[in-house]
Amino acid sequence: MPGLIGKKIGMTSVFSAEGKNLPCTVIEVGPCVVTQVKTVEKDGYAAVQVGFQDKKEKHTTKQMMGHFKKAGTTPKRHLAEFTYDEEHNLGDVITVELFNDAAYVDVTGTSKGKGFQGVVKRHGFGGVGQATHGQDDRLRKPGSIGACATPSRVFKNVPMAGQMGNEQVTTHNLQVIKVVPEHNLLLLKGSVPGCKGSIVLIKK
Repeated sequence: MPGLIGKKIGMTSVFSAEGKNLPCTVIEVGPCVVTQVKTVEKDGYAAVQVGFQDKKEKHTTKQMMGHFKKAGTTPKRHLAEFTYDEEHNLGDVITVELFNDAAYVDVTGTSKGKGFQGVVKRHGFGGVGQATHGQDDRLRKPGSIGACATPSRVFKNVPMAGQMGNEQVTTHNLQVIKVVPEHNLLLLKGSVPGCKGSIVLIKK
């Protein structure tokens, strides 16, 4: 599953050939540098590690500096592994042109954190409803969450209030609208997880 690391720029809209206005997300993809090539004989599996965005040497540990010098590249801020079909060598540069022949991609990112939220926003509870099941004066509360006698406890995974967002989310089958290699940009139809400037992984 070939892929690259990118940065979410924001959202805009473009017109399709049929004249429809399509909402799309703009992602700066690459260029990514191959920093390590893993093989079945040495590492137990085959993969390629790529790096994205330059990083100052003074903010890089000596161990990582040796890792990047072995690849013949400058220190990188973000690293990720992907399984590639074709052969790659240390120091190879992979650009957004990798997605020229891709119709759909999967994007993995960290969703926006929304803090402590109630059951209405977090799980889609109805809110205003019948005053039953222990809910007579609190319209946005969950009501009864378990039996009182048996099993005398609350089951796991019962939808309740709590921390919402700030977790890894993958959006599948996003349509590739346009690839702009001169600016390292990739336009995808719809939205992707994360805020502006967040790092995402794009996979074919």
